[in-house]
This record gives sequence, C-alpha cells and structure tokens, in this order.
Amino acid sequence: MELDEMENKTIPDIARRIDEAKQQGDLSENAEYHQAREDMSWARSRLVELEQLINNAKVIEKQCDNNVVSVGCSVKIKTNNKERVFTIVGPQEVDVSKGYISNESPIGEALMKHTVGDEVDITTPAGTQTYKILEVK
Repeated sequence: MELDEMENKTIPDIARRIDEAKQQGDLSENAEYHQAREDMSWARSRLVELEQLINNAKVIEKQCDNNVVSVGCSVKIKTNNKERVFTIVGPQEVDVSKGYISNESPIGEALMKHTVGDEVDITTPAGTQTYKILEVK
C-alpha cells in the first residue's frame, strides 16, 4: 500500500514540483526547488527501503499450539497484579496501542520460548519486573 502510493503518487507529485520550480528560473536561490529535491531524495530512499522489506520478507506460520510463546502468538501475562495481553510481532508491525510488541523488544524477546505458568524476570526502563505467563494463543 505504501509502496504503491510512493511509486504512483508521491514521487510523481514531487517530480512535478521540481519541474515547476525549474521553470521559475534561477535555481540557486529557489527554496521550493531545493525542498522538492530533498523530498525526492527522501522518497527514493524510502522506496528502496520498502522494496528491500518486501523482497526479504518471510512469512512466519503462527505456532502457538504447545503454549510456547513465539512470533504471532498472543500472550496473557500478569505483572504487578495487572493482567495484559501482548501479541508478539516482527519489528515492522509494532503498534503498542494495540498491544503489538516486537519479538526484538526487551519484553517480547524475554517472553519468547517460554510456556504457560513460567515466571520471567524482565529488565525494562521502569526496572526489573516479574511477568507470569497465564495464556498463550
């Protein structure tokens, strides 16, 4: 979706801005031209990044059958007498507001390969806390 928008909308729009700025004459003092060139550089870099992500993406099958925490699993934990549910995802899918945490984050990495009933001590910026795994699905 972002790749398609970048290729078919963003980059052509920036190219039009560059062309319009060139038609105004002296480019050495044309702030619009210089900003459009910077925007084009960013857009092309982002396009390359998106293409690399897509070309190197791997589909990971969700394997939560044995109550073992892995990527794709939702994990119900208890810490400080509060229950929370996290879904372990890859770094590109993180959305903390939805409870999606990366398998590379301190909490996600520490929970990986543990099972229901395990207590895991995790050091976070708030200090070390014990997380008890209540459910994996």
